[in-house]
Amino acid sequence: MRSGFAAITGRPNAGKSTLLNKIVGEKVAIVSRKPQTTRTKILGVHTEDDVQIVLIDTPGIHKPHNKLGQRMEKYIYSATQDIDVLVYVVDCGISDAELEAERDALRGLSRSDVPVVLAVNKIDTMPRLSLLPVLDKLKDIYDFSDIVPLSAQKGTNVDRLIETISGFLGEGPKFFPDDAITDQPERQIVSEFIREKALRLLNREVPHGIAVEIERMTQRESGTYEILAAIYCEKQSHKGIIIGKGGEKLKDIGRQARQDIERFLGEKVYLELWVKVKENWRNMENFITEMGFEKK
Repeated sequence: MRSGFAAITGRPNAGKSTLLNKIVGEKVAIVSRKPQTTRTKILGVHTEDDVQIVLIDTPGIHKPHNKLGQRMEKYIYSATQDIDVLVYVVDCGISDAELEAERDALRGLSRSDVPVVLAVNKIDTMPRLSLLPVLDKLKDIYDFSDIVPLSAQKGTNVDRLIETISGFLGEGPKFFPDDAITDQPERQIVSEFIREKALRLLNREVPHGIAVEIERMTQRESGTYEILAAIYCEKQSHKGIIIGKGGEKLKDIGRQARQDIERFLGEKVYLELWVKVKENWRNMENFITEMGFEKK
């Protein structure tokens, strides 16, 4: 049996969480086009035949602007310790100006004894002839152990990436049962599904000031789940935006989140959402901890 740990990292919007979900085969990490969608380390498990890969998805590498951002930065660097391979994800549409930012990020993460595999993502959005010069430029920013062009969205070459990661693993035990896909508690995944829909449905200035807390989650004898969740925002004006005219925006968030939650839990779900204001919560250490962001 070969087994080990692989951290997935990179700058915001490279497609790290989409890649994790594709490798695992289930949605365990939320996805949106907004930067900093992922806030904590998210663990996914891929098991097949005689190989088990424990994958750690991390927040996008960025300069922190508040206490929450500082916690996220610590998650990134703690996730890259004690691993067998680092998967660094880059958008194939990267500009020449962004290459230097990628070089700096890699320099900050690099450890000489850990192989780094470059996953060049979103190749489905670029003609093959245009991709080749991009790959040539990327080769020069770091001494990568391997480079895998892929599309996490379409699944193109993801099997090749899995094979590449497996090649860097040594003999070891299974860390999780064959049917495990993540170590996240159900409540955490449910809260993230709700936050994902808020990210997708709300305008630009609101989403990063949102947190979701599952206040109650119970299951009836019939199997149906009753879930009460609070959406926290930082400003009173944002509360009105989240609720929307006649409560329509909040209903849309709940409706879309419920679909994902029911798919994940395999049961019918009754979901009730509330909106609460907690001014400047992203700079409140105790509240951040209460919301599940562990100190590192």
